[in-house]
Formats: sequence, C-alpha cells, structure tokens
Amino acid sequence: MAKVIVDGGSCRFKTVIEIINHESNICSVILQSECPNFTGMDQELKEIDPFKECFSKIGAGQVYEVARKYCKHPGCIVPSGIIKAIEVACGLALPQTAEIRFE
Repeated sequence: MAKVIVDGGSCRFKTVIEIINHESNICSVILQSECPNFTGMDQELKEIDPFKECFSKIGAGQVYEVARKYCKHPGCIVPSGIIKAIEVACGLALPQTAEIRFE
C-alpha cells in the first residue's frame, strides 16, 4: 500500500490517494478529495494493471482516461500523483517526494 497527499496549489484542494496492491498484480485506488470533481473517480479505478499503467505513454493509461471524465483542469496534478502512488505501492519506484515549486 502507498499513501500520497496532493496539495492542488491555487485551488487549495487536498487529495489523499491510497493505492492497494492486490496479490494478482492488480491495484485499486481510494481517493479522498476536497475537490468535488473527483467524487466517484475511484469507483472506476478498482482494477488497474500497474505495469500497463506505469509504462504506457503519458495520457494513454487508465488513470488519465478516467481523469478526463472527472477532472476539469488540465494542469491538475492529482492524476500524476495517482500514478506515482501506483509505482510505489507496486514496487516500481522508491517513495520519493516530487514537487512543483514556484520561486
């Protein structure tokens, strides 16, 4: 399992992402978001193949396909946060902080 907290930036919405890695090389997403646009998105992300998701081209995976239906802002970093959490939960990456910082 991996847990990620995403601070959306200027919208100020926080999203908690939890990824559960099932033994069958399938993972599922649990989202708790202050953003009303993400309500129900996790219901469509119950069975994700982490290898297909993490090694597909950007925008081609299941997470971005579902996000296009729910997310209203192309700059939203929540879909990317979901993929990062999948990588960690499934042993495809180490848990390192990623950030976008303006100076």
